[in-house]
Amino acid sequence: MKKLLSLVMVCGLILVAINAMAAEKRLTFATGGTSGVYFPLGGAIAQVLTAKSNGALDVTAQASGASVENIRLIDAGEVNMAIVQNDIADAAYNGTAPFKKKFPNARAIARLYPEYLHIVASTNSNIKKMADFKGHKVSVGVRGSGNELNCRQIFKFFGLSYKNITPMFLPYGDTAEQFKDRLLDGFIFTIGTPNPAIQDITTAQEVRFIPLQDSDIDAITKQFPYLVKDSIPANTYKGQTQPVPTLSVQAILIVNKNMSDEDAYNITKTLFDNLPEIANEYDMAAEISLKQAKNGITIPFHPGAEKYFKEKGLGK
Repeated sequence: MKKLLSLVMVCGLILVAINAMAAEKRLTFATGGTSGVYFPLGGAIAQVLTAKSNGALDVTAQASGASVENIRLIDAGEVNMAIVQNDIADAAYNGTAPFKKKFPNARAIARLYPEYLHIVASTNSNIKKMADFKGHKVSVGVRGSGNELNCRQIFKFFGLSYKNITPMFLPYGDTAEQFKDRLLDGFIFTIGTPNPAIQDITTAQEVRFIPLQDSDIDAITKQFPYLVKDSIPANTYKGQTQPVPTLSVQAILIVNKNMSDEDAYNITKTLFDNLPEIANEYDMAAEISLKQAKNGITIPFHPGAEKYFKEKGLGK
């Protein structure tokens, strides 16, 4: 009887240990607002990582305030994974604006997709170029977000500031509702395409996409090299029949530097080995490619990710 009890106790301890080991593989994934791209894309990635990693990963996506908040969550170890803009990651790692200190604990897994600067105005307004936003009510994104930082970066090139516009610090979904209700004259989103909030707006009413001139783009990218010359493809949104010259940044996947090499390797391998499955869950994932996995990333890569890229012949 004593032997039987001992055996039961040993088995119980083994089960506890196994469960503890499994719990270590449970990863929290910070994404963005529920009406943006990060949240559904992060959900699709989390679902496939969990389903296709042969039990190695259990990933749960959660909504967040996007890039700036995600950097802080990663650095503090409060989440394991996150999506951020490449320019925000670089600024955090080096302690430059909008950060007042260095946040050194983020490590890159891969570049995901480009995020285009959408500059949109009401057709009821006289706004036809960036400088025309003066005196108007404009949504610039959540205060302190990567979106809002991009607005502050480019405004000065057009003689704009928060003193000569009325900035509205709104998430994407609230922006869409207020724009449709004619409470906003315009908005600026740095986001992947197609954005559901903008799709919602363009389905309900006509809008005016404001293009950037080459000379302005050249001046901006000279000072901010993470903002690159790009264009929103034609017919991305209803009524937008021509490409829109603009700027873009890159959305990248990051993790905490203390993540095990094994977990980081499994994340990277499972991600790139199952891109079609992720795209089936969310169309934006079709823009993720191994060939471009290191594009635009200036912070250090996690060794686990580097191991996978080395196996695939993708050098520095």
